[in-house]
Amino acid sequence: VFALIVFACLVGDGYMSRPEDPRLFCVFNHNEDACRYGIGIGVLAFLACIFFFMVDVYFPQISNTTDRKYLVLADLGFSGLWTFLWFIGFCFLTNQWSWTRAEDVYIGADSARAAITFSFFSIFSW
Repeated sequence: VFALIVFACLVGDGYMSRPEDPRLFCVFNHNEDACRYGIGIGVLAFLACIFFFMVDVYFPQISNTTDRKYLVLADLGFSGLWTFLWFIGFCFLTNQWSWTRAEDVYIGADSARAAITFSFFSIFSW
């Protein structure tokens, strides 16, 4: 759920344009990589959650203990990796938000703060 919130906040209000310039820019200090990183890990985390949920549903039907062991290790390894990537994302988004000028953000400030907050919560949930 947290990954979906981060993704939705960045896609919905993460890009803005100025009245005099129709081009879109990322609200995080005009750094496109910040928005792309948040959207990327949010989408991949959501898809991975769906995959591992399906694995958990079919887990009792898997009779081979070796396959079970590899699935559990894959889940554990992916969770560890994604915890680290959410930590990097939280630090990156927070850093870019601290350098963002207040006059560059009109309506996307709440969504940017929500993306930062839920990327922080995602560290502990993974």
